[in-house]
Amino acid sequence: MSQVKVLVVAGGGGGGSNEAGGGGGGGTLYHAGYTVTTGPYTIVVGAGGAGAGSASGVTGSDSSFGTLVGKGGGGGGKHDTAGSTGGSGGGSGYTSGGAAGGTSNQTSPEGSTGYGSAGGADGGGSDQSGSGGGATAAGSSGGAGGAGFTTSISGSSVIYAGGGGIGWNSGNTAGGAGGGGAGGTGSGTPGAAGTTNRGGGGGAGAGASAAGGNGGSGIVIVSYLTGVLDATGGTITTSGAETIHTFTTGGTFTVSLISSSSSSSYFLLF
Repeated sequence: MSQVKVLVVAGGGGGGSNEAGGGGGGGTLYHAGYTVTTGPYTIVVGAGGAGAGSASGVTGSDSSFGTLVGKGGGGGGKHDTAGSTGGSGGGSGYTSGGAAGGTSNQTSPEGSTGYGSAGGADGGGSDQSGSGGGATAAGSSGGAGGAGFTTSISGSSVIYAGGGGIGWNSGNTAGGAGGGGAGGTGSGTPGAAGTTNRGGGGGAGAGASAAGGNGGSGIVIVSYLTGVLDATGGTITTSGAETIHTFTTGGTFTVSLISSSSSSSYFLLF
């Protein structure tokens, strides 16, 4: 047996249409010492949910490494509709009485840490629909999308799974840090898509004719101390003492050999 670090990011939710809510960022899991043995591990990389025209955004698809599952981000609500539940919840569309943002359904299986937040509720006033939740910060009423999760598992510092921005004629329509798409500003302006392989939520469309942006697809990254095991799968790079396998689409991580000197102490120290 040996241990690896694992990042799993699901697909972000699509943005809604017409004074709508932003899509939620993809649910995110990080495991600092996941135990592996020789053999194959199935990798699934979730697609982002479709942004909607005259409807609510579609929830993103799950990503997984074996039994570690990141839940797809919730779709943003259209006008008069609450946001959808997801890894991070979608923001609510505008309603005169206010409506809730979607809740997070991300869990923390097998000793991992799961990240996901609620989408923003509608504030019941002009420019007050809800932004999408991000991996580490909730969406808000009339504010930018929630911020995502920052990690250097890829060899450089990257933010994943930001929430999508609201769609309005004015106001703060920015997407959340971590690939969240900006919402449309001005009637008829579509929302921007979440960033590919970052799991960002799609921005909402402004006006009845403006579609929300698609959610960004997810990603799975596996990292370990070079020399502790031999493995194949994904795009393989090195950074310092680490060997890194990056999966931007589905595949298989296969461990063929584990060094007899492999030790888990590395993962406790770094």
